[in-house]
Amino acid sequence: MNKHHDFAAGSADEQQITLRSPAELADALPYMMGFHPSDSIVLVALHGGRGRFGGRLRLGIPRSSREWEPVAQQLAECLIHGSERRGPRPDGIVVFLCQEPAEDESGLRVMERLRPLAQRLRTACGALDVPVYEALCISDGRFWSYCCPDARCCPPDGTPLALPGTSVMAAAAAYAGIQVRGSLREMEARLMPRTDEEAAEQQRALDQAGAALVPRILDEQGRRRLAAETLELARRVLDRLARTPRTPQAAASGEGDAADDRLVSHQEAAELILGLQDRRTRDRAAQWMEGPDAAPALRLWRALSRRCVGSYDSHAAAPLTLAGWVSWSLGDEPAARVALGLALRADPGYVFARLLHQACNEGLDPETLRHCLRQEQDWPTPGGAVAVGAAAAGDRPAGDRRVVSDGQPSADHPTGPAAAGQERLRHRRRRARVRSAARAARGPGAVSRHRPDSPGTPVRVGRRSGRGSRSGR
Repeated sequence: MNKHHDFAAGSADEQQITLRSPAELADALPYMMGFHPSDSIVLVALHGGRGRFGGRLRLGIPRSSREWEPVAQQLAECLIHGSERRGPRPDGIVVFLCQEPAEDESGLRVMERLRPLAQRLRTACGALDVPVYEALCISDGRFWSYCCPDARCCPPDGTPLALPGTSVMAAAAAYAGIQVRGSLREMEARLMPRTDEEAAEQQRALDQAGAALVPRILDEQGRRRLAAETLELARRVLDRLARTPRTPQAAASGEGDAADDRLVSHQEAAELILGLQDRRTRDRAAQWMEGPDAAPALRLWRALSRRCVGSYDSHAAAPLTLAGWVSWSLGDEPAARVALGLALRADPGYVFARLLHQACNEGLDPETLRHCLRQEQDWPTPGGAVAVGAAAAGDRPAGDRRVVSDGQPSADHPTGPAAAGQERLRHRRRRARVRSAARAARGPGAVSRHRPDSPGTPVRVGRRSGRGSRSGR
């Protein structure tokens, strides 16, 4: 009989639950992730002699088997090196492959089809001197072990999953207040673009707003005024959502999403979606991350994600990234990972989403980034009020008169080539502070493999004309 390892769920200073079999591991997966990870590769790091759970990461299963080997290598490196940056190197890894059968396909067939992927993951981890203790396939309500050859404990036809809520892990999770919020597919569906009869009208609103914005982004002053108007509109809609609270039941269902959609007009959604394509505007909007603004801001970003319909699907990267950031800032890591994963699916080159996704997966503290964003709360609006986190002009330090009145620059805020250069310099310094904070949170020796945002990239409006039309973030 194959020797199964014991695994400890919980940190060293918390009450631990010992998982002694593949069945208990399979049952524990949704509680570790916060949802049922459908169509996913999940890797979990193990530490110490008792196999204490550490870092974990999830990625959708690539459709093409030609991608399996490079993906396996990347996942193994990411989990192992990320664990080393946070603390000790993993002593082992547990692999989960979760995928429901296609039409006319059985769970057993899914398991056999994914066997080469499981082997590549085991080989990639072993090449880094970290063994895979267990590799499970979960499909059609059953699970299979790729590591155990003994049919007495791991039969060839698979083993039924435990009934929901009947295991030791389920009882411990209920006691700790941990909830499983359905499947990954269900969570993603609440952020996906609408396909109902309203989608065509939203597309027309986006087309019209894009045509109106193009002339305004050709010079720096026009872009600044557009950014201020976008933030002012976002503030009005955010306040409208705040005045319409949702019950916990509505917040956890599509009913609450539909109510939020009715509070945002097609024209407002179009102007906000296009305005948020500018990185500086998006960064200012990211400051609605805590306090009474956080919950309505999260509802707004989710609503805007659902309005990126038709050919504007890649524009969803901005609101999805903001939704992921606010979720992470509020401590909801499962929702953050889902939103950031969708942002990268909408635009794989979206740097802000890549950085946040990496930080969230590595278990970094979002307070470091929150501190950086709090230092940039002086964005002017057409009416002279300070948007994004500051209550009034009096919240600025004494002597700071960088206010635009009625959309016109003051003597203290000139325009022209020199002012544009100063703005780019401030933008670079701000980015440098954020990157330095991220490196400090990761610890010594951490090196970011992502390129920084390049300043001066114009705001993107209009339809997507092709894969090569996406600008850097």
